[in-house]
Amino acid sequence: MTTGVTDPFAYHAPATVREASQALSRYRGDAKLLAGGHSLIPMMKLRIASPQAIVDLRNIDDLKGISETDDGGLMIGSMTTYHELITSDLVNSKAQAIAEAAAQVADTQVRNWGTIGGSLAHADPAGDLPAVAVALDFQIHASSARSDRTISCDRFFRGYLETALRANEVLTGVSCAASGDGSGSAYVKLANKASHYAIVGVAAAISIDAGGMCTAARIGITGAGPHAVRSRRAERILVGKELSSNVIARAAQRGGAELAGLFNDDVHASAEYREAMTKVYTERAIALATERASG
Repeated sequence: MTTGVTDPFAYHAPATVREASQALSRYRGDAKLLAGGHSLIPMMKLRIASPQAIVDLRNIDDLKGISETDDGGLMIGSMTTYHELITSDLVNSKAQAIAEAAAQVADTQVRNWGTIGGSLAHADPAGDLPAVAVALDFQIHASSARSDRTISCDRFFRGYLETALRANEVLTGVSCAASGDGSGSAYVKLANKASHYAIVGVAAAISIDAGGMCTAARIGITGAGPHAVRSRRAERILVGKELSSNVIARAAQRGGAELAGLFNDDVHASAEYREAMTKVYTERAIALATERASG
């Protein structure tokens, strides 16, 4: 039992996913998984979270690493750090937005220790990776002691700090489909100068055919509302058209308007400012992803 600046808690350091899930089940929802700890530990110090137990995932080798799937996509273990994402040739060649978002997370210390799985499971409404997860249509892989399942990113983020993960599940990794020729992705954000969290962050994934027509588009937005969201109106404007600057600007305007009434209004930025900046950064993200898809 550990005591000190937090409420007392039991500490577990399992070597397998099964052991981790069994530990979660033992505490019937009153245990927390520890990945990088940059969100959980501050919350525990503030008594926002006071779990009976901490289950540390650092010793589980199966949760680490980046690999190419049989169909040319990406599989990323949940304990892969931001630094590993930034420096991975595989990530940079197949899904540049992932590395781009990871490079904009906080500072060097956080990037060296924080993980992609921790970011997605925590579901901070101003986190960077959730927007990329939406744009690249991540498939979220989760395991319990009894079963494994895959959760579509469109169903994963449910609310403020809320996901579709069950209390006894471990997020084991994420995967995304192959991005062939004519595909590009990008992530841009307006950051809070002090915390580096996104006031607004936008990720875009664009595919273009040989004739210059947009064949697929996904837009993910973070920082604007209670959780990362998809801008379907913007996507519909883009698909089936040549992506001129006018088309991109129109999509960005419609995409920002789609979220009206959902924008956060707090000490960091007003709802009106976030709406305006969402349109600006959506346009920038689409334009950059389009440039990469065309190149």
